[in-house]
Amino acid sequence: MNTISIIGVPSSAGSYAAGQDQAPTALRSAGLVDALRQADLDVHDEGNLPVQIWRPDSLNPRAQNVGEVTESIRELIDRLTPLVARGDTLLVLGGNCTVALGVVAALRRVSEDPVGLLYVDRNYDLNTPESTTDGALDWMGMAHALSLPGSIDALIDVLGPRPLLNPDQVAWVGIDERFATEWERAEARRLGLKVITSDAFAHDPGSSAVDSLAHLPEGPLAVHLDVDVLDFVDAPLAENTDGRNSGPTLDQVAVALRNAAQDGRFRSLSIGELNPTRSAGDPSAIPRFVASIVGIIGGMQR
Repeated sequence: MNTISIIGVPSSAGSYAAGQDQAPTALRSAGLVDALRQADLDVHDEGNLPVQIWRPDSLNPRAQNVGEVTESIRELIDRLTPLVARGDTLLVLGGNCTVALGVVAALRRVSEDPVGLLYVDRNYDLNTPESTTDGALDWMGMAHALSLPGSIDALIDVLGPRPLLNPDQVAWVGIDERFATEWERAEARRLGLKVITSDAFAHDPGSSAVDSLAHLPEGPLAVHLDVDVLDFVDAPLAENTDGRNSGPTLDQVAVALRNAAQDGRFRSLSIGELNPTRSAGDPSAIPRFVASIVGIIGGMQR
């Protein structure tokens, strides 16, 4: 039986404000660990990295809290690498989307084959400190994975040899071009990225997953889920509340990710941008999300 190793990254340092730092505790409090064990999975809860809470960073206004974010990624890589080496499947509870960089870097340290990343998100996360003024690193992660011009050297360096990923090692699922910057749209065209739009994803989540998985290399598969890909009215979980009455439902995303988990390459699922305060008016949202994660992980090949 595969071992599922869970690690929390309670950090909102790279976010727009505090909140995502509460996600690992909220998911565990909603019964995630027990539910996975009740699904007949061998689960090891490896605890959390240190808590990081967003603060205004006037010294780095376009890359706020970059030192904390870089250190968190470094610690995550070091914590995950021995788990990957012993063959565990990873469940990483963010925090923000920079956790995906740590997961892929750990997989790459151990694997001789190229890592593939299924990036399920409403945004490309291809920005750099030069392409946007808001300074939130949580939508700059993939720019650093690809070593795009304008990225921060110190953050890239912690990931290992450049680039962490080539464009053909990533498939983006759930993109809503309305929320992309002009830089991101131009880079997506220049790099010829594999992209499934938000509308296409909602229309046929199963085929979206199959098509995207076919694009990825034969090495270990990392899946990253940014909950802002979801229709916020169906599942009010995300820091970003723009996705109202658009995009896939939680059930539709679960269909797609079950397909990914059943792929023999599957090695990890990371979760980003879940802000528990968003679901205060819908107490069922986090328990529903936990049930979906259990259904996804529980369906993987053993």
